[in-house]
Amino acid sequence: MGEIIGVVERIWRYPVKSTGGERLDSVEVDPRGLAGDRLYAVRDGEGRFGSGKTTRRFRRMDGLLRLSARLGHRLDAPVLLDPLGSPVADPTAFLRAYLGREDVELAREDAVSHFDQLPVSVLTTATLGWLRSVLPATVIDERRFRPNLLLRTPPGTPPFTEDTWCGHPATTRTGLTLHFLRASERCAMTGAPQPGLPHAPEILRTIATHHDNRLDALAEVTHPGRLSVGDELRLV
Repeated sequence: MGEIIGVVERIWRYPVKSTGGERLDSVEVDPRGLAGDRLYAVRDGEGRFGSGKTTRRFRRMDGLLRLSARLGHRLDAPVLLDPLGSPVADPTAFLRAYLGREDVELAREDAVSHFDQLPVSVLTTATLGWLRSVLPATVIDERRFRPNLLLRTPPGTPPFTEDTWCGHPATTRTGLTLHFLRASERCAMTGAPQPGLPHAPEILRTIATHHDNRLDALAEVTHPGRLSVGDELRLV
């Protein structure tokens, strides 16, 4: 049946790219990824999406991590929450005032993907535990790395075990199949402040020094299915 590489401890969905996410007990997963994940983004007048970095597709917009969002079951328009956790009545008007930009709007994904790379990110408790051991004075939380899945790994699992999954598929009891391809290259968002997590630039420096600036395992979805907290993930 394959080796059990971990048990799903937490599931995270990020309805609006680069803002805080929502924890789920279960979710449908299709070839695009977790239903509703990064379905919306803050888009500027040039068509670039708010992010922690500036590239051809993305524009750095500081402060987005202080916001969060949640979706209903029908994946209709998200509820955007301000830094105090209160719902915003008019997301686009709020974002224009909050960011000091008149050219931004909350936009649903169309022809251009909102994902940086691949649709599903998985991080292990083994890797998080290592990071806590080398940065004992820093608040380490998986929210800094924005995984879709936090996987509870067996005792004794070495850090960065995610690297060994690359090139392999993994399945759950429902038949959901992920195919791991590579790790995320990290940016300044790992140390950016967000509710409950202070500014911590030492996190990115540590990942760069010890692991070539990469952390997690990125996967594509090769067979859809439902995913729930407590599901075992088996490497094929």
